[in-house]
Amino acid sequence: MSPLPRRLFPLLALALVACDQQPRFTAAEPGEARSGGAATSRVFDHNAFSMPSANLSPSRRLDFSVGNSFFRNPWVTAPATTTARDGLGPLFNTNACQNCHIKDGRGHPPEPDAINAVSMLVRLSLPASAEQARIVERLGVVPEPTYGTQLQDMANPGVPPEGKVRLRYTTHTETFADGHAVELRRPELQLSQLGYGPLHPDTLFSLRIAPPMIGLGLLEAISEADILANADPDDANGDGIAGRPNRVWDDALQKTVLGRFGWKAGQPTVNQQNAHAFASDMGLTTSLLPSDQCTEAQRECRAAPHGGEPEVSDNILATVLFYSRNLAVPARRNVDDQQVLEGKSLFFQAGCQGCHTPQFTTASDAAEPELANQVIRPYTDLLLHDMGEGLADGRPEFLASGRQWRTPALWGIGLTETVNGHTQFLHDGRARNLLEAILWHGGEAQAAKDRVLRFNADERAALLAFLNSL
Repeated sequence: MSPLPRRLFPLLALALVACDQQPRFTAAEPGEARSGGAATSRVFDHNAFSMPSANLSPSRRLDFSVGNSFFRNPWVTAPATTTARDGLGPLFNTNACQNCHIKDGRGHPPEPDAINAVSMLVRLSLPASAEQARIVERLGVVPEPTYGTQLQDMANPGVPPEGKVRLRYTTHTETFADGHAVELRRPELQLSQLGYGPLHPDTLFSLRIAPPMIGLGLLEAISEADILANADPDDANGDGIAGRPNRVWDDALQKTVLGRFGWKAGQPTVNQQNAHAFASDMGLTTSLLPSDQCTEAQRECRAAPHGGEPEVSDNILATVLFYSRNLAVPARRNVDDQQVLEGKSLFFQAGCQGCHTPQFTTASDAAEPELANQVIRPYTDLLLHDMGEGLADGRPEFLASGRQWRTPALWGIGLTETVNGHTQFLHDGRARNLLEAILWHGGEAQAAKDRVLRFNADERAALLAFLNSL
């Protein structure tokens, strides 16, 4: 079942105000609380992002638990007696997936001047020339020649780490029509203790915090046709919203396909996302990426012992894939609350659904049967949008420009503080709450932001109540 176009999305149980023809929701839609369809979890505590799909059988839950152990427990340096979990490094950012995806949730930037950047990464690349088109087709970027595509600030004994990451912030203020002022902060990256000499003077940088893991299998199960149905790269309908698909390299298929995962939709599948995280974040090889990512300048890295070929066996990679696909989306709360319904109406009136597509139905041939034919409510279109200069990182990735980002899913966002103990949002965690995140929107989202800036205190509270119910 394909989603209807953005402007024709079925609005159930609403009344239209004659003067402005804007939606007014008066009751929840049938099944609206079940954001992940039959897979939806009803756990809302600090484990809300760590639950298996609710429709998994007992035997399949055991498979989920095995994958969880490899996602949660640390890997160690080779050689080691723990042969199933050795091979860490030689260069890495962390020794366990959970260290970045804290309790399967959202990472955060380091505090100002702190040098521990776990759960935030620094991506690197160089501007691409026409002669480097083949490199960009395969990698999405041109690697920085000494440090590669990601700065790794930790290393095994005897191997110099690549450097240390610090952040500082500058601030400015956005003001609502009623005079309410909100301070916004912008991170400034500071690198020190570079282990292999200076970076190329043209290096491009992008800060990225780890996104939540929930619902990845459901997003993977949305058909390509349904995603492309919302694309409008030339803004043919004149609403100011383009929506472009990213096209990325599939390591398994050895061809270019639709991208849908990562901050710029730079990965096509959950399995490839996992394999690249094993490689870049922990220095672990897989059959998909069989070589350590040491550059020519990193001699100690290239000479270090490995933990087998590959270090992550196909069986372990498959168990982590099953776990990643089946991390359940928690149910919504308070869907019938009048303030939440008012906030939902305001969300639509502002035009936020133009990118945050509320609903899809997953394909019948989903990789896992529990994820097939599910009506889901992720509030994303999985497409790229120009978000303006304020959020631009200036670093292209495959077809994504330096101003474009993939629309993040909003499901579960209201449980971020419960699970992760913070409310830091956007790709680099600069927004300290949801209102700040909204006010950073620009580009294709500028018109929606301008409408929100006209909201009064009660309307702002309602909008946030709706978002926190997701």
